[in-house]
Amino acid sequence: MDLAALGDCLGTSSCLIFQTVGGLKIGLLMFLVASGLTLIFGVLGVINFAHGSFYMLGAYLAWQTMALTDNFYLAVLAAALGVGLFGVLFERGFMSRVYRGDVLVQILLCYAFILILDDLVIIVWGEEFLSSLGIPDAFHRPPLFVGGAIVPVFHLFIIGFSTLVAVALWLFMTRTKWGKITRAAEQNPLMVSALGINTSLLFAGIFALGSLLAGLGGALAASERSISSGMGFSVVLESFIVTVIGGMGSIGGAFVAALLIGMTRSFGAIGFPLFTDGLMFVLMCLVLVLRPQGLMGRSGG
Repeated sequence: MDLAALGDCLGTSSCLIFQTVGGLKIGLLMFLVASGLTLIFGVLGVINFAHGSFYMLGAYLAWQTMALTDNFYLAVLAAALGVGLFGVLFERGFMSRVYRGDVLVQILLCYAFILILDDLVIIVWGEEFLSSLGIPDAFHRPPLFVGGAIVPVFHLFIIGFSTLVAVALWLFMTRTKWGKITRAAEQNPLMVSALGINTSLLFAGIFALGSLLAGLGGALAASERSISSGMGFSVVLESFIVTVIGGMGSIGGAFVAALLIGMTRSFGAIGFPLFTDGLMFVLMCLVLVLRPQGLMGRSGG
């Protein structure tokens, strides 16, 4: 514990701005992944424990596309769409058959796919860590200086792009016909089906969107971190923490919770360098005790 260093950082504009930007980047990348998990749970009522493996798959697909095309943007797009397509196949072929089954059966199915995907990426790409994608040439430029803090331009791109995705997701859920149908299906899927809506198609689309967000998060994260099998394990834990803190099924709650976790990790690394991960769980425990339904979850469910 180093509270003196944390106090010094909070009192210094350069450190405060640098850590805030870092926290925003961490939190918004986390939101991309966690929002997919939250969306799937909110509509389908199942927790996709394999969600972290979808994040990992997105990173690998982005790396492979980058190796073939040397185009960062195409790599990110291909990864997101590829994982979204895989999500449809996974949902139609497997998850849709256990929606009304025992929760343990759902967990075992997802865990089986975690092991399958981990082994598949080892077979295809090997056991060695793969290097990060790197950042696009357009961002190979001097960093910005804001209040004495060094702010990489690519970090601002990640923050801006992730925020844009969050706004687009909010607009989809609240302003479009399919978004309103999705929210209705979340409340009463039987009634939506009785009105003539193809709920099977709707569920597949929601699972595809949630998977796409996981793949997108994995591809963007791969721009700055190495890629390996099993890399999705810690991510799925963080995503569950975000989902619980924000409120199960609440996209807005996931956004707020992801920012809280991002700031906790960023500033916690200074004040509590050996307990940064523990701080996330402490925050989750406090929310569960004080507001069991989460920050923006509905009481009683």
